[in-house]
This record gives sequence, C-alpha cells and structure tokens, in this order.
Amino acid sequence: MGRVRGVDDIVGIDLGTTNSAVALVEAGIPGILASSQGERLLPSIVRYHAGRAVSVGVEARRSLAAHPADTVVSVKRYMGRDRGDAPPAVALGERDGRLAILAGGASHLPEEVSAEILRDLKARAEGALGRPVQRAVITVPAYFNHAQREATKRAGELAGWVVERVLNEPTAAALAYGLSRLRERSKLAVYDLGGGTFDLSLLELREGVFEVRATHGDTCLGGDDIDQALGGWLAERIAASGGPSDMNDPATSTRVRMAAEAAKVALSSAVETEIVLPFLVEQFHFHCVLTREELEKIARPIIDKTRAHCRQALSDAGWTATDLDQVILVGGQTRMPLVRRLVAEWFQCADGAQFGAVRGNLSMSDADRRGPMLNTSQHPEEAVALGAAIQGAILSGSLNDVLLLDVTPLSLGIETFGGLMNVLIPRNTTIPTKAGELFTNAVDGQRELLVHVLQGERERARDNWTLGRFTLSFDPAPRGAARVGVQFELDADGLLHVLARDTRTGCEKRLTIKSAVDVEDTKVQQMVEESVEHALADWDARRWVEASMRGREAAAAARQALGEMQAELPEEVRSRVVRSVEAVESVLAAGGEDAGDLILLQSALKQLDEDTTPLADLLVERAMDELLRRRGALR
Repeated sequence: MGRVRGVDDIVGIDLGTTNSAVALVEAGIPGILASSQGERLLPSIVRYHAGRAVSVGVEARRSLAAHPADTVVSVKRYMGRDRGDAPPAVALGERDGRLAILAGGASHLPEEVSAEILRDLKARAEGALGRPVQRAVITVPAYFNHAQREATKRAGELAGWVVERVLNEPTAAALAYGLSRLRERSKLAVYDLGGGTFDLSLLELREGVFEVRATHGDTCLGGDDIDQALGGWLAERIAASGGPSDMNDPATSTRVRMAAEAAKVALSSAVETEIVLPFLVEQFHFHCVLTREELEKIARPIIDKTRAHCRQALSDAGWTATDLDQVILVGGQTRMPLVRRLVAEWFQCADGAQFGAVRGNLSMSDADRRGPMLNTSQHPEEAVALGAAIQGAILSGSLNDVLLLDVTPLSLGIETFGGLMNVLIPRNTTIPTKAGELFTNAVDGQRELLVHVLQGERERARDNWTLGRFTLSFDPAPRGAARVGVQFELDADGLLHVLARDTRTGCEKRLTIKSAVDVEDTKVQQMVEESVEHALADWDARRWVEASMRGREAAAAARQALGEMQAELPEEVRSRVVRSVEAVESVLAAGGEDAGDLILLQSALKQLDEDTTPLADLLVERAMDELLRRRGALR
C-alpha cells in the first residue's frame, strides 16, 4: 500500500526559547520549511491584541518595543513550572491554581502561549507543502521533567498537532549531525546553549540508538542573560552620555535590550560594531562602538556558569573529557567565538579541532587524537529541528539508517543566489554519506534551477572548483513558491551522485561525478591555505551579499506598503520611511563588499526597521480588522 501524502508525513519541530523551526524529510532530503517570506526561523514571541487577536514571530517582535505589556517572550522557561520556581522576567499570575502569564489584559497558561507558536508553525508547514499536516515530533531539553514534557505535549495538541513523540534535543542534534554513522559505543557530548536554556548531555551510541547517559543544565541560563548583561552595560553608557539614568519605561528598556542583542549577534563575525539609538528619549540620540573584546568581558561570567554543569554531567556518567569522541555545539549562542574557544579548552579538544577546517569538523585517526573533536558542521539553530524531522521519517518508515566509511577531502556544495557557495557535505565528512537541502526560486516566474556543483572551502562560488552543472525545469511560480530538493550522495568508491527533484511534480535530474574524492594532496592543501588567508575578506563578502539581498527586499516591501497605507500615515512618518528607503538604496547602489560598506548598510537597515515600525503596526492592525470582519461575516 502506498503512502498517503500529508497523512503519513511526520514533521520535526524545535520549540525553542528564542526561535522555533519546523522541518520535514521530503523526497529523502531533510529540510527546514520556510514561511512564504522565506524565513526559516520563527521568533518565539507572541503578542496579544485587543479582541483576542494574536500575532506571532516577526510581527510580534516588531511591536515588542511599543507594546511590551502585550507581548510574551521566552515562554519555554515557564513550561510546566509552578509560580514559586518560575523566573520573574514577565508578569505572572494564576489561573485555576496554575501559573499563568499576564499579557494583553488577560492570563494565559504557558502551554497556551506555546500553542500559538506551534499553530503558526503548522500553518507554515501546510503552506509550504500545500497539503494538511497533522503529525509531529516535538523536541525538549533532555533535563525537562515529566510536567514540562507533558506541558509541551499539551501545547502541541492545543495547536492541532498529533504529537507522535517528545524527543530529547541532544538526540535530535546527534541525528542531524549524522552521528549514527559513528562506531558502536561512541561517546558524545552535546553542548546546547540557546536563548533561554542550557544543557550538557552525554550520549552513547548502542546498536544504532543514542542513550542519554547523563545530563545537567539550567532552564534559566542562556543568550538572554548575555543580552540582559549587555543591556545593563549599555544603560550605564547611556546615563553617562546624558541620557536617562534609569530604564523604567518599558518601551525604552526594550529598545536598549534589542540593540544589545543585535550587537551581540554582529560581533560573532565582526570585531566591532556600532550601536545607534536615535530618539531614545526626546531630543536624545545615543551612539557608541562596541568591540568583541568588551562583549567577551561582559559575557564571560555567564558562559563560565555552564562549566560546572559540564563537570557534573561528566561526573554523573563516570566519564572524563578524553573518553569523548565528539563534542557537538547546538543553539544560537554557540555561534559566539568565545563559547567555542572555552568549550574546546574545557573538553581538551584535539589541537586545531575548532579552527583546523574552515567549515565542518576536523577528522583524525584515533592514534593522533588526544581529545574529542569539536563538531560545528551544522547550522546550530536548525540542527534540532532537522534531527526531529529525521526521527519523524524513521517513525513513518520513510527513512532507514546507512553505514558510512572514509572521509571527503574538501567541502561539496552548490551555488546559490548571490553567487555564494552553499555547503551540503562539509570537508572531512565520513563517507559514504548523503546530504541534501530544499531550495526555492529567487524571483517571480522563474522556470528552472541551475545546479552548479562546487568543491572547495571559499565562501564565493567563483573561488571554488566547478565539478559539473545542469538545470532542472519546473512550472513558473511566484518567488519562494517552487521547491526543489538537491541531494548529494557520496558512495564508498568516491562517486558523487547529484539528484535534483521538483517535490511537487517528482520531475528529477541526476549527475554522477567521479573526481569528488580523488584530489591531489597539494591541491587540497592549497585550497585550505587560501581559505584561511582570505577568510575575513570572504566572510565580509558573504555578509555583504546576504545583507544586500535583505536590503533590496526590505526597501521594496517598504515602498509597496507606503503605497497601500499612504492615506493613513502621518506625513512625518511617511517622510521618515521614504528617507530610510532611499538611504538603503543609496548604500546598495554605491557599496561594495568591504567591512565599511557592510556597516553602512547594516546601519541603514536598522534605521529603516525602526522607521517602518508604525507602518508595520498599521498593516498588522488592518490584517486583524479584516480577519475579525471575516469572522463576523461567517457568524
């Protein structure tokens, strides 16, 4: 009997403190299901409007500074808790003797807030797939107790999901990293530092199953705490510059906190960043430069708190750091260079493990290895959702395990929009192996996808080696509507089989490449050396391309919204938005790829985002009014 599409599908969901995501293994390829706007991550933020209307994600985040009392963040920290042990970060109350969150003039149980996020993910999945989806695997931290797991399951059911399994996040991460390929009895540590929670989980692979041997963590320790500490530092600088001496106004304090978070993210790749807060209060503008060194001084005491949990987990399992085969990093906060350096130091990771390869994890023979490998080969914010999707595919019977051997000498990937290289198989990945990703059309009416197969360690496609290319045709569709799965399969003989498949029609093309593994050592060494030599310039180029794409989209969206809402906007707001749009377009027209141009563009985009907040609020209110009118008409 054949599978019934949409009935047998089981998606994977990472219900995160800061961001959430939904993924599916489709046509044998695990991939994140993006929104109609191409957003892969959903901010775990919920705003309650008058009339019981709700907005989730980006829309809720945009209104956070203006409506902090109506908006709930970090709800995961409150799942399954009593009021006595809940962190006092939001307004709390009780309902029917249970902890409730106060927002929008009403009380909400934490699972009800989480259900809004899960309901949005359900709509996103069904919109991306074009069919109903009902079954899901939802992940939780390994140290979640029974009450917290049950609250998570209830949230899923309230959102309309059939929750097939509540899966430990470290197990999901291990699946996403392909660690089921390791030898029997391999020992792994999953260091998971997200926005609101931290845990260190120790896993052992037994007969293809990951067994959690020990876990330790803190449900109230994460990147949010770094944001808060940096926000406090900013508040002191603001007061010293003649600004307000306290942050009692919720809107002002929220703007400072959001600026702190944006600066922290920027300093994961830059060594310094500008913080600009125009009109923080009437007639006061704030500007300063924050360096990575200053951020690390602020963040170090918070990150150091995770070390005790690491030690306790190792002690509970009866292991030492040298017993481990790998340490894998999960959670958005592990992008921070300081986190990677400290984890490598604490776990005595093998020399060069974190910087020995531009991307992917460094492999060594057991004889050479003096400590575990630090594995950073997957997207830290997407790995858990992808692993949950793999578990879902295993439960539905659509995916089986594979046995893997040998390693790849250089990374393999394809060219994506903007001339960048998207890596599918990182350097030093054990083979045979499979990897894939879902891609979509970049422009309206696009009829085909160019699959340009690349090998190398550089960020731009033109700086890597071309292994082959072909095109796959599909029906013309609006931007972001078409979906093509691209899968690389590298067999034990070193043959690379490339498959591109239109997931809607099943139309596919294949290409076999014989030279993917058979590369001269001198050429490999040359490519790696060049990647290190040009790493900063390459990274600036990638960031410029990605930021310029966002800039063009944001400017176009703002101009369209201005046209729709012109009659309802005050002239002052309209003028500010026009100036901000023109500033972004001016930087895009004149800019290049160096760090200075990127800083100018980021500053212009930040200003555009601030100036379009009233416009976004109007658009949300119009959409909510239309929804309420429709509901009234139906009644």
